[in-house]
Amino acid sequence: MRYAQTLPVSLARLPSMSFFSNKKFSLPPGSALPLLVAGAFFMENLDATVIVTALPQMAKDFGVHPVDMNIGVSAYILTLTVFIPASGWIANRFGTRNVFSMALVLFTLASVLCSASVSLGTFTAARMLQGFAGALMVPVGRLVVLKNTQKSDLIRAIATITWPGLVAPILGPPLGGFITTYASWHWIFILNVPLGVVALLFARRLIPQIPGEKGVPFDLTGFVLTGIACLGLIFGLDKFNEGTFDWKPFAMIGAALVAGALAIRHSKRAAHPLLPLVALKIKSYAVTIYGGSLFRVAIGALPFLLPLMFQLAYGMSAFDAGLLVLSVFAGNLAMKPFTSAILHRFRFKSIMLVNGLLNCATIFACALLTPQVPTALTLLLLFASGMTRSMQFTALNTLAFSQVPAGQMSGANTLFNTAQQLSTGLGIAIGALSLRIAEHFLPASDTLRIDTFHIAFIIIGLFSLAGTLDSLTLDKTAGDEIRRKKESVPRPAVPEK
Repeated sequence: MRYAQTLPVSLARLPSMSFFSNKKFSLPPGSALPLLVAGAFFMENLDATVIVTALPQMAKDFGVHPVDMNIGVSAYILTLTVFIPASGWIANRFGTRNVFSMALVLFTLASVLCSASVSLGTFTAARMLQGFAGALMVPVGRLVVLKNTQKSDLIRAIATITWPGLVAPILGPPLGGFITTYASWHWIFILNVPLGVVALLFARRLIPQIPGEKGVPFDLTGFVLTGIACLGLIFGLDKFNEGTFDWKPFAMIGAALVAGALAIRHSKRAAHPLLPLVALKIKSYAVTIYGGSLFRVAIGALPFLLPLMFQLAYGMSAFDAGLLVLSVFAGNLAMKPFTSAILHRFRFKSIMLVNGLLNCATIFACALLTPQVPTALTLLLLFASGMTRSMQFTALNTLAFSQVPAGQMSGANTLFNTAQQLSTGLGIAIGALSLRIAEHFLPASDTLRIDTFHIAFIIIGLFSLAGTLDSLTLDKTAGDEIRRKKESVPRPAVPEK
């Protein structure tokens, strides 16, 4: 809804619409294209979590355990992860506007198929098609903005794209809860149809028609190895979540690790690798991949664990549980006006350490929540969690490209998006696995106990702590080239009177 409301306002600010027909395209000040990108990211991220509060009802309709429904969430994010590396090549080969428009059509069609699903298997297949379409939106968005933004304006540009991705996972649970409680979970996906049509209309007007590039071969070996690594990791963890410990999950995860190692070796030797690793030599970028991924695992698990705890352990309705989680969005919203100022004022290393530790504290504090805790205190904790996650996400996403040369930007962007989506998918899978681990150490019960969730939050908090401590390896001057924007801009000379 925010996308549909704000886009026409930005269009009105454009001095003219003549640039639609220009062969050479550049982003004018106040362009509506960043808002279109933000809207696409919003749709993509919203669908990752909007069904979380609907999972118990969907599980009942499909005749499965509520925890087993995590595959419907993970499959979407997993498919995103697998095809994001290929999406960059596809966009360059066939043209960004054609690929983006096709992705919107497929995303809308897949949403209709999700609403028509009658079993967990058909639902998972439809979610995978939806994830494939979502992956094709990525290269048209972030990369176009990155290539047309000066280093000094990077904080503002990244904040514009990052914020919808933060808002969507938090708006998802209450929105899904409202629809599930007062209508049916099927309408969650039907609502994507008008949004997809509106986005398609603006995409055809805003994104220039640039011919595709020929001559660069598709790295099929890299695609297959990367896909096997991602699939094996996610599905291996999902097998653990089924509660049966046999050789299959170990074999899947083992195969994933081997494929991942071979993919890394191949990327270092190939002339045109699907996932270039050269940017990992830059420390500021590497920290956002390694430590940042651990942090995203923790954050990705929270929208899965919190609504389930409030429904299954607290006994709340889907809508009430979603409203409670909405306080995390309020924290994101409250922090938004201050993120850029904080990044300009303090060093990235200090921000990521102090703010990261505060976020760890809010996750560990969730292990103390019970139905007897006053609602106001629970809201305050989730609000603080939203503030710290907003600050940390913006810092990570901005620092990632602060020292990346223009020639490496495309490969760095592809790898960053892949790591981001994989860690988010792992967050949901590891969140579900944490519940299974907790059940193993607690007395058997037909329903998930409050103690089960407490143990899960402690496990997830350790991931966030490990990711935060990786920031210690940063140089204290990391990100200074974009942090000191005002100081780096020369003032015009004042003529003498």
